[in-house]
Amino acid sequence: MIWPLVRQPRLFARGALTSTPFLPLGEARAYSARAVPGSPSVASILALPPVSEGQEPFHLTVLGSVRTVRNQKKRSFVEIGDGSTIHPLQVVLEPEQCRGLTTGTAVTISGSWEACPPGKEQTYELKARDVKIIGPADPETYPIQKKYHGAEYLRTIPHLRLRTPFNALLARLRSQCDFHLTNYFHNQDFVRLHPPIITSSDCEGAGEVFNIDARQPKTTFPDKNAATYNKATGFFRTPKYLTVSSQLHLEAFVHEHQKVWTLSPTFRAEKSDTPRHLSEFWMLEAEIRTKRLDDVMDLVENMIRSLVTDLKNSKIGMELLSAKRTGESRVHGGLDAGAETLRRRWQALISKPWPRVTFQEALQRLQDAVESKQVVFQYAPTQSAGLQLEHEKFLAAELGPVFVTDYPSEVKPFYMLPSGKDGPFESSGHSTVACFDLLLPEVCEVVGGSLREHRAQPLIQSMRQHSLHKGSQSSVEASEKDEGSSPPVDDLLGNLEWYVDLRRYGSVPHGGFGLGFDRLLGYFAGVYNIRDMVAWPRYYHRCDC
Repeated sequence: MIWPLVRQPRLFARGALTSTPFLPLGEARAYSARAVPGSPSVASILALPPVSEGQEPFHLTVLGSVRTVRNQKKRSFVEIGDGSTIHPLQVVLEPEQCRGLTTGTAVTISGSWEACPPGKEQTYELKARDVKIIGPADPETYPIQKKYHGAEYLRTIPHLRLRTPFNALLARLRSQCDFHLTNYFHNQDFVRLHPPIITSSDCEGAGEVFNIDARQPKTTFPDKNAATYNKATGFFRTPKYLTVSSQLHLEAFVHEHQKVWTLSPTFRAEKSDTPRHLSEFWMLEAEIRTKRLDDVMDLVENMIRSLVTDLKNSKIGMELLSAKRTGESRVHGGLDAGAETLRRRWQALISKPWPRVTFQEALQRLQDAVESKQVVFQYAPTQSAGLQLEHEKFLAAELGPVFVTDYPSEVKPFYMLPSGKDGPFESSGHSTVACFDLLLPEVCEVVGGSLREHRAQPLIQSMRQHSLHKGSQSSVEASEKDEGSSPPVDDLLGNLEWYVDLRRYGSVPHGGFGLGFDRLLGYFAGVYNIRDMVAWPRYYHRCDC
């Protein structure tokens, strides 16, 4: 009798990788009969309950790809994987059944699930009865073989590196964290939104944006002025960009929905060739109605703590630790965290509350460390320069996960609310804004957030100070005399006029944050280079596939 197992979550959660008891055989059979027919995953097969003595073996059909082939005189051994687990399924075949099976070959194998001889690492194996090659792989040209491949090499074949066990595990990690975050925010009564990818403004004001337009067809009107024609037929008529942040659009929603979030791609045309930067990456962003910066930091801390707790107790978390112990992840350059480091890292995120220090306190700590010769920095820590990467690394190493708050206004974007209850307070002659950066050991900044300036007049003044307001000082003052008036904003505010409108009509105090999703996942997984955390990394001078 053939038992048509399928990809069953209740079966995934049981087996050699967990301490949870096996699903009773009768219940498992009944559950599988109700499910959609199909080939079982490798993970579900490895989680099957032991076959009792005298009981008929399970007859299974598995679809996967060949990882390794070992040929002996009387039998051959093939390891099959399908991305559902980092652990392979061992198949025992007759030598003639092994013809054409090479690393990378897609196969369907049917047989009986039987106990291995004593002393084997895997307690059960599949005794093949029928083998069908679905898709051959030429062993002479297939780029991934059973040997060490460096991370840099694998990045040149992103369409194939997805088939390696550790990269498949990272894909499942991303899926699990996405699922957990969706449930977390749903349970907190947040509304998930899908903000636009094409925008008319640069949220951060740094100018590192990708301009977009449609390719113009050759004109069929040679007698017309080319410049006039191009202006009239430009796809959007005015410059547009790939988004660098969804924050401004989320702020439009928060006036109605009170608590909103999104997980969406963002783009930066930053010419940084470092392990920390990508040109296309995913940002988790949220906005809430609040007057307190602590409320925003509490949201970030509780969210990440919940995410790590779920990961630590999950099958994927245990597979990450297993991969680190066995060296499965060594393809990522030897700079990745090991199993014990990873376990300590997770524990540090959930064991105690994270400290919160002001920028001024952080600066004093840095300066004291320099004076005591505890550390030597390439860049001296100063009030006007903000924190450099080396400063963030020192603070995170000393304090663990830490929020640094109230930065000088000149080093932060225009939309942040001044610190203090009734306006800005001075810190060594510098006004500060109600903001924070979350620093994690080794990776440094992962989250940035702030209270938003919700008043029209101060927002316009901040835009002028950041050179985003096109009007003169007198025109700004004229617009500030009466918020109910309608100054010629088309000329003054440009593409941010709609953003100022949010302050003119029923504005409310609010704040939010942006979290680098890929960077956080890399921290969870102990992967040093962010380019190995995304399936198709785009960065300076590189955009394959």
